[in-house]
Amino acid sequence: MPLQLYNTLTRKKEVFRPIDKGTVRMYNCGPTVYDYPHIGNCRAFLLGDLLRRYLEFKGLNVNQVMNITDVDDKTIRDSQKEGVSLKEFTERYTKAFMDDLASLNVKPATTYPKATEHIKDMVELVSILLDKGIAYKAEDGIYFDVSKFKGYGKLAHINLEELKAGASERVKSDEYAKDKVQDFALWKAWDKDDGDVFWETEVGKGRPGWHIECSAMSRKYLGQPFDIHTGGIDLVFPHHENEIAQSEAAYGKKFVNYWVHNEFILVEGKKMSKSLGNFFTLRDLIQKGHDPFAIRYSLISAHYRQQLNFTIKGLEAAKQSVQRLQDCADKLRAWESDTEDNQDIPDLVKLAIDGFEAEMDDDLNISNALAIIFEFVKNINKLMLEGKLSTEDAKNALELLQRFDAVLGVLKHEEQSLDEDIQALVEEREEARKNKDYEKADKIRDELKEKGIILEDTSQGVRW
Repeated sequence: MPLQLYNTLTRKKEVFRPIDKGTVRMYNCGPTVYDYPHIGNCRAFLLGDLLRRYLEFKGLNVNQVMNITDVDDKTIRDSQKEGVSLKEFTERYTKAFMDDLASLNVKPATTYPKATEHIKDMVELVSILLDKGIAYKAEDGIYFDVSKFKGYGKLAHINLEELKAGASERVKSDEYAKDKVQDFALWKAWDKDDGDVFWETEVGKGRPGWHIECSAMSRKYLGQPFDIHTGGIDLVFPHHENEIAQSEAAYGKKFVNYWVHNEFILVEGKKMSKSLGNFFTLRDLIQKGHDPFAIRYSLISAHYRQQLNFTIKGLEAAKQSVQRLQDCADKLRAWESDTEDNQDIPDLVKLAIDGFEAEMDDDLNISNALAIIFEFVKNINKLMLEGKLSTEDAKNALELLQRFDAVLGVLKHEEQSLDEDIQALVEEREEARKNKDYEKADKIRDELKEKGIILEDTSQGVRW
């Protein structure tokens, strides 16, 4: 069965056919680097990672681009609040973002283009739209005339004729609601609130609007059209709608073939909110002692188009699920037996791999795919308990688990090791525990936690 993906543009599942045989060009909307990513952001980044990993599982090469928005209303506002330069401010949060991706075991994208390094490409796109009469100049910047683009609203399923707002109205803000459809800013003329953030260009002194950034950078690195564009459901309008309008109006051809969006996250059954005390960044959860791999598992374990109710109880269950997989892999790795090869193993392996692929081919149906993996683990554990697994059987079973994990990304493999400094801290903590210096041991544990290393003391020794 070929891979099918739900395309937000057509509102139906479609067989995925890459433009170039054997290669997928994919753009994932990345962070606006003005704060630490919260778990809702992380779900969107993990969707891109899960999809990329599964495409690679199916033998495809993936050219994955994830942008870094390092200039917009929010980055300027908050850097000014701190009294630091935009560059210093955004570099700090860009590094934090990269560290968070590493904690979640997200595979690095092919390219991470920064908006501030692609102003020339954005100006070129704005100039084309001006030359075509689709964009126009106003006192406070350059705007896209939505009435001039026939397909406007096709992604978000908005009917322009039914809305009162017309081309005579403009919106300078980067984000606005569906019922406020107006001409949007491509280029924002400098004003005193921008401080020292501006570029002198052929379209004037100022800075780019948010939406133009992704259109310009995706075209530069992936061409047009490209295969897949992902992001959170909140980006469908206005951000992705405006990307389509800019790119298709400028170049006269389709922008993207498949639009893949993930749903929102609830926390303990409620919308995430700082006022409710249920707003979590990844760092918050790690500092509370939660394993990043368990967080990853929790965020990918529900279908991406379903709302995910993230709970601490669910996170504990995710930790146990990851440990079940890890324990099985560790046992298989250490397994030695002179038992004859079990004739049932090839069938168990085939049943599991075929079932897993069938479910993942169905729009990344991860929850059903996980059920198949755990059924396989249960059967393998039973055979080990009964002594009916040969050394070769264990090797084959482990290889399959590792293939599954190439998609899931939640296991620690034998070749993984701690760097020397971290290993020294772990050993120093163990020595402190032996000497009953628990204050020092706790201090080292907290220091390791800050570095994204979670220790767990078990009867078999310390796990990380």
